Amino acid sequence: MSLKNSIKRLYNSDLYHGSRRSKRFFEGWYFKLISADESSALALIPGVAMDENGKQHAFIQILDGKKRQAEYIKFTFESFFAQEDRFLVKIGESQFSKNEVILNHEKIKGHLTFSKTIPWPSTLFSPGIMGPFSFFPFLECYHGIVSMNHIINGGLEYKNKAYDFTNGKGYAEKDWGHSFPEAYFWMQSNHFTNDKISVKASVAKIPWLGTSFIGFIAGIWINDEIIQFTTYNFSKLKRSFADENEVKLIMENKNHYLEITASRESATSLASPIGGFMDGRINESMTDTLHVKLIDKKKDVILLDDEGRNAGVEVAGDIQQIII
Repeated sequence: MSLKNSIKRLYNSDLYHGSRRSKRFFEGWYFKLISADESSALALIPGVAMDENGKQHAFIQILDGKKRQAEYIKFTFESFFAQEDRFLVKIGESQFSKNEVILNHEKIKGHLTFSKTIPWPSTLFSPGIMGPFSFFPFLECYHGIVSMNHIINGGLEYKNKAYDFTNGKGYAEKDWGHSFPEAYFWMQSNHFTNDKISVKASVAKIPWLGTSFIGFIAGIWINDEIIQFTTYNFSKLKRSFADENEVKLIMENKNHYLEITASRESATSLASPIGGFMDGRINESMTDTLHVKLIDKKKDVILLDDEGRNAGVEVAGDIQQIII
């Protein structure tokens, strides 16, 4: 791999990061699909997994958020291909990219296209959503945003049912490393009264040079910009809490105050990475609600006070470690 491609991968998190890895590594992309009438909610998660002994496989995981069912389709690692200079991943006869998904497997078939995608900004000293943490090679898990919000067209067939996603809404992100955090909250919605709003937030325990800290990231896409609340841009995490009924996060940056309260409904069990292999379990819902309040502190103006539907919510691990 050339230095040029290594640098390009650093500043384009959607690219495949595992070309030099052969063990204790995972990488997965997450495509959220909500139909225009909001009757269908699916997530497609293609990826690769490698355990500490070098055992490898590829996979496509499918979550039906409405039926609360999930399926893990396993492939040989040799069936996986990733282009180095752009986001194009193939698993068997299916392929995934920023603007298109083609599914061609006996269990799921379809063709989806994505338009008006909204990437997370990337700058010289802050590559993508990880910011300057992108430069550190020893983290257990890295995160990337492919698109905060986009329009879907097309459809697919799964379990003898036709899903029409024409004029639906989507979201796409990814993770790579060797394990998910020991404890974390994650939530996302782009179904607000104003259809040009998207919210993503997460809090996690981050191992760091023999110790750990509580890291957080939130992005609110509103008025054609992404307002950011992150550990590295001097924002503050004022509240991080969860019980059986809700998750509550409060964050502040220099100019804005953010409060998110997520309802918690029944969730579906998904495979998750531990030591590179998909042996862990997490629970995710796609039918929760986020109440989001965003205030411009300098102008003393409420920019957003609304509920986001079809929200994805995960609460995982020993959450007492991230409750403040």
